[in-house]
Amino acid sequence: MTASRRISAAFLALVLGPMFALCALAAPAQAEEAVTGEALERLRATLEAPGGLSVESARQSPVPGLLEVKLADGPTVYATPDGTFFVLGDLYSVGAAGYVNLAEQRRNGERQEAIAAVDSDDMIVFPAEGETRGHITVFTDVTCFYCQKLHKEVPELNRRGIEVRYLAYPRAGVGSEGFQLLATAWCAKDRQETLTRLKAREEVETAVCPGNPVAEEYALGQAVGVRGTPAIILPDGQMVPGYRPVDDLVAALGLD
Repeated sequence: MTASRRISAAFLALVLGPMFALCALAAPAQAEEAVTGEALERLRATLEAPGGLSVESARQSPVPGLLEVKLADGPTVYATPDGTFFVLGDLYSVGAAGYVNLAEQRRNGERQEAIAAVDSDDMIVFPAEGETRGHITVFTDVTCFYCQKLHKEVPELNRRGIEVRYLAYPRAGVGSEGFQLLATAWCAKDRQETLTRLKAREEVETAVCPGNPVAEEYALGQAVGVRGTPAIILPDGQMVPGYRPVDDLVAALGLD
């Protein structure tokens, strides 16, 4: 399977977008039950009638009478079963645990699945020294100052038993200078060394090979909600945006 197909499969069905907040009392129940058949078609017909929306799937939300609707290439919305009303926003439960963002929990799970589906050959991996105690996956751009700062701390992360797995995310998009440099790293014979040199702002001859996964990883990042770099994904799918020092990452992984 090509890098493109492997990574495309990783983010199919993911939806993320700008969100407001919807708070609701926790009401358990058939949150996983899919809406199918005539019920789905009625919902689709109503929501899609004005044009501009395309319903990919729907399922029961934790709130009775409210469906969680996945829009194709768009955000998740919460709609009435007949589709005449919908809310764009995150769904929260309120209870003993405080305010719990159920929508973000769902995204964490989807993000976790998407990252797990990426072939390790399409990553640049800096393995832990000795026993691997944990790992982080980082969407990175060599032209990003805080990516460079984080990379300087990778040896310390490795010494503490944390494996660092890089995915490419050229902030300026496909075809940009950042894209060319990332592709150079991913196409290099020694990818670790080349990525390190580029992040140290050393001069490296650009060499973009066919079939490199940078464009697909950029698309994957967009699909899982990456809006800047570095974007650090924890094993449970939680995304930590921006630079974090080593001690914070160790704590986030529960390795104190």
